[in-house]
Amino acid sequence: MLKTDSHVRREISQMDDDVPFRASANHRHHTWAKTYHSFPELYIQPQSTEEIQKAVRLARRCRRRLVVVGCGHSPSDLTCTSSWMINLDNFKRILKIDFRTNIVVMQSGIRLYDLIAQLRAVQLAMPNIGSIDNQSIAGAFATATHGSSTRHGILSQSVLALKVVLADGNEVSCSASENTDLFRAALVSLGAIGIIIEVTFQAVPGFKVQWSQSLHPLDAILAEWEKDLWTQTEFTRIWWLPYKKKAVKWRADKTDEDVRPAPSNRWSGALGFHAYHILLYISTWVPRILPALESFVLNVQYGFRHDGDCTTAVQEGQTGLLMNCLYSQFVNEWAIPLDKGPEALTRLSAWLHGDDKTAQIPYDLQGHYVHAPIEVRVTDTSTNPGPRPFLDNTVPDGPTLYLNATLYRPYNTDPPCHERYYEAFEWLMKQLGGRPHWAKNFKNVSKDDFRAMYPQMMHWLRVREEVDPDGMFIGDWHRRYILPNDAANVPLLLEESLSKVEPALGGGLNWYGQLPPESLSPQSSEESFDMIHGDEAGKSAMLATGAEVMDEKRP
Repeated sequence: MLKTDSHVRREISQMDDDVPFRASANHRHHTWAKTYHSFPELYIQPQSTEEIQKAVRLARRCRRRLVVVGCGHSPSDLTCTSSWMINLDNFKRILKIDFRTNIVVMQSGIRLYDLIAQLRAVQLAMPNIGSIDNQSIAGAFATATHGSSTRHGILSQSVLALKVVLADGNEVSCSASENTDLFRAALVSLGAIGIIIEVTFQAVPGFKVQWSQSLHPLDAILAEWEKDLWTQTEFTRIWWLPYKKKAVKWRADKTDEDVRPAPSNRWSGALGFHAYHILLYISTWVPRILPALESFVLNVQYGFRHDGDCTTAVQEGQTGLLMNCLYSQFVNEWAIPLDKGPEALTRLSAWLHGDDKTAQIPYDLQGHYVHAPIEVRVTDTSTNPGPRPFLDNTVPDGPTLYLNATLYRPYNTDPPCHERYYEAFEWLMKQLGGRPHWAKNFKNVSKDDFRAMYPQMMHWLRVREEVDPDGMFIGDWHRRYILPNDAANVPLLLEESLSKVEPALGGGLNWYGQLPPESLSPQSSEESFDMIHGDEAGKSAMLATGAEVMDEKRP
């Protein structure tokens, strides 16, 4: 028997045994970067739609919040809970591939690396991908994950339809033509709309990329900005080293050439990895070595010594588009209009070099030094004819630039600069019309800021209120940044509030939520779930559990 309170044990015992409830206690959850740790009362790993629905209905009767988590790559406390956590790693089948249209239907728990491998086996691919492939498909687009290309938008742009289990346990279908507002809310759901169980995705024919990366002065990058820096090739990104005033330019196009691996040296493997990690740890105590470490990064990670140095390779498309995140890190990424990029880089560079007159940032550097490189990427969602997510952080009428101020946490140790650096960085980003990436470590953004940044947030809040009025999927993160406070400041019935945060052994923070008191009786098992969309859920077709992978043959 699970070690949980008596009310929960009673409700579990009264449920239909024909549908398994695969739950365990004593699970310790942490983000990939180990920035946060939490201890859910139950850790649930369903394998079917019916099991997911059972978990939702049980949670409702037991007055428990539900949090869906994949790889936990977001370094924020968005996925932290002391309530019930659902992991869909065992809910990961590809259900159907239509080779005439390259449309793929899949269960939502599939990790991107698994999806990519299965698509590659049938000569298909995702159109674009972010820097990593550890996330689940639903977790990736739920936080507006993106790659780096002016010919592609955010990942959800390739999502054609969804099936969602709502807080009443019913399944609802949505798309651009069906339950459109629910679709627009769920495309960037922040885990607060329901449990996405099925994704219909537009794949493309498989491809390889030929990429090159080369070293340039920052001034040369800025001079090329308004020309063809971002449009000459399909994929482009920049890694900026602010103290050396240099940048590595990475470009890639699709190719039919044979695979050719990237060059390597004795420093490019484990030796370089551990040497840099140790040096970053030393910089925690001696920060002034960080400018010199940029030379180490260029020489070891990229193999560059002089401007114009270049390396090239040909790789399978979605292998070539990935990058190694290396170590635990804080990541603070913002989206701004592409044409604001030169000003952003110039002013941030000036601030880091002590030129307050050019920087015009009202924060004293205080002798701090920051890590390199700063990642610069692009997307363009303005040409997408489909409905935009309500919480899409990209520019609606042109290309979007992303600046990612990464700070490593060597051996899970926080760098001393992160508070002041992020204050200054976020102030500049807000002044340039920026919006933070939902899954990252923004610190100085208020509810009023978000209201001003997202004119359509009220539509998202309206849908959320309709489908989950009791707050089954709501936690402290949502209340802190997005949800309005009513006059009485009373949380929703199932909403989880923060109890305390305290330092964790080995680094990071332990997060503890507030569960309902044991004296609060659960709802009866006969409770009626009368909610908006209930009629639509009854009309929607249930997923056939026995569907076979690739049930249509290639023509």
